[in-house]
Amino acid sequence: MAQTMVAVITGAGSGIGRASALALQADGYDVVLAGRRADELEKTASMAKAGGGRMLAVPTDVSNPAQVVALFAKTKATFGRLDVLFNNAGMGLPAGPMEDIPIEKFKQVVDLNLTACFQCAQEAIKIMKAQSPKGGRIINNGSISAHAPRPMSVAYTATKHAITGLTKCISLDGRINDIACSQIDVGNADTAMGGRMKAGVPQANGQIAPEAVMDVAHVASAVRYMASLPLDANVQFMTIMATKMPFVGRG
Repeated sequence: MAQTMVAVITGAGSGIGRASALALQADGYDVVLAGRRADELEKTASMAKAGGGRMLAVPTDVSNPAQVVALFAKTKATFGRLDVLFNNAGMGLPAGPMEDIPIEKFKQVVDLNLTACFQCAQEAIKIMKAQSPKGGRIINNGSISAHAPRPMSVAYTATKHAITGLTKCISLDGRINDIACSQIDVGNADTAMGGRMKAGVPQANGQIAPEAVMDVAHVASAVRYMASLPLDANVQFMTIMATKMPFVGRG
């Protein structure tokens, strides 16, 4: 009998996290839903498809180290293993001049977008290297901002550039334990966070202009594909974006 695959998804209460959780659950994964809002996690769980895997909502602030440890302990205790971690939770700050950003706000973005991804990866690796069969896959949400910044987005952009370095290090150091690491860079998914692009956002020339968006289901489909690969194959980096968004040629 085939081993049931287990996934942990952070930021699973909305947007890309919710869509990806539902896609994996439909494929038969048991999915652990992590996020700060218990009601939204339960809403995600209530959308599970019949015949798919189980869903477990674990309210978690991934910027809190103790809660991260508890999340992965709960995953192991409930399902016995971990095959996929999707490091998806993240945040940005309102657009504003770099010199006006309070250092506490900058650190808050670093704690969630970078440090939490590192710690979640640590806890996932501990499980993946010790289980039988060993190994697993970590997918980091990098964003288009891992390549090019939007105006006045230094905290978000700096952390997403750092995610690329984290992804490469996990890929390199994880090889010995059959742990693959991928990065998905998303541009303008039509979610609560990305949907604002339709109304108009600052451009590099100082203008405000609307941008094209895409259905979040396409992002979930990409995550689903990345997760489906055997551990001897890996999508190292994938960019999925609204075709007409101003990324190529940005600036």
